[in-house]
Amino acid sequence: MTTVAMLDTTLRDFVNTKSQQKIDLCFACSKCTAGCPIAHIADLRPANFLRLVQFGMTDALLNSPALWRCLGCDLCGARCPNDVHIGAMLASVRELCWEESRRASFTDPAIVDGMGRLSRLRDNIGAARNVTGDAADNRVLWTQNLERAPEGLLNRKGTEIVYFTGCVSALFPQSYRIPQSFTAILAFAHADFTILGSEEWCCGYPLLAAGQRERALDLMRHNVEQIQTMGAHTLVATCPSCYHMWHHEYPALLGALLPFEVKHSTQLLARMIGDGVLKLNAFEGTITYHDPCDLGRKSHVFDAPRAVFDAIPSARFIEMTNYGANAMCCGGGGNLETFDPTLPPKIASERLDDAVSTGANVLVSACQQCERTLMGAARKHDAARKARMKVMDVVELVAQQISSPS
Repeated sequence: MTTVAMLDTTLRDFVNTKSQQKIDLCFACSKCTAGCPIAHIADLRPANFLRLVQFGMTDALLNSPALWRCLGCDLCGARCPNDVHIGAMLASVRELCWEESRRASFTDPAIVDGMGRLSRLRDNIGAARNVTGDAADNRVLWTQNLERAPEGLLNRKGTEIVYFTGCVSALFPQSYRIPQSFTAILAFAHADFTILGSEEWCCGYPLLAAGQRERALDLMRHNVEQIQTMGAHTLVATCPSCYHMWHHEYPALLGALLPFEVKHSTQLLARMIGDGVLKLNAFEGTITYHDPCDLGRKSHVFDAPRAVFDAIPSARFIEMTNYGANAMCCGGGGNLETFDPTLPPKIASERLDDAVSTGANVLVSACQQCERTLMGAARKHDAARKARMKVMDVVELVAQQISSPS
């Protein structure tokens, strides 16, 4: 067997096993590349990655910055006629990069710098169990500005619902409005809920995306144990990445079904509205919606947020050109902000252009990371074009439109 053949077999087996992808099904139609949000700014494109894996060109693959610039948005998988998901494949390849022998050979400054930042992210999560490295108690700082903190908000056993806040919403002040709004809604609806506070650990998504599968498993096991200790029947997340991890990755990687239900906030809101628990006031304006990649394309939650918009009296809702399974990424996923912070604003600006073209004056998403990236793009857009595009989360919109009983 030749060296190339040995490399080919080894790499292909590794990728097929780790990512559960059958890369030989690719017949080079390049539909994956046509939909990739970074293809035009990367040294390698999705179709190129598949060729490198197929031919066993490990060094060329590992020494490309594009390996780390993949957003994991899975638009490539949605466009692939044979259901090959390149993002999942690349996440498995990234596991090879953490070997010391591999890292020592990196010479590209973009990879060296980016890997350094990813190492700090890994160390933050390892030490503090969150992406920022904050003290665990800081996870509840957002509760200090609640107008009325619900009784038993923190670590109350025996509740029906545990609200899994997520690292970004809990630790980035710009995103505090999301957990504050959702908590206000749950309290208004007299929901029986609590949060884990300092006992909530990162869901593991950043580590899994970075190729740190084993480290992610430790976090996942802890979180499952905490929910079981609380005795809750339902876990609800406002973060699509947390939701995707809990709903899809936790059962798959831990090898067992979870003994509780997992919901995204939009699903719970749609049910509350449908049951008449929440009634919403009229909204004068035009709304467009950005489908978060982890919620829509990767978790197939499309109807719930739209059901919420349909329930708002007087609101006009209009879809962007690319929506649903074809929605473009905002640029906030896949650890790209950590690896190369210059790229997310460019991608977000392109997505904002889609929103502006609808004529809407409010851009709503259902993800704290999407809100952060799109809000940054909107500020630059407003300053440059004298146009106004308000960016907010679904839970913020609902919280401000709640109709009090007469």
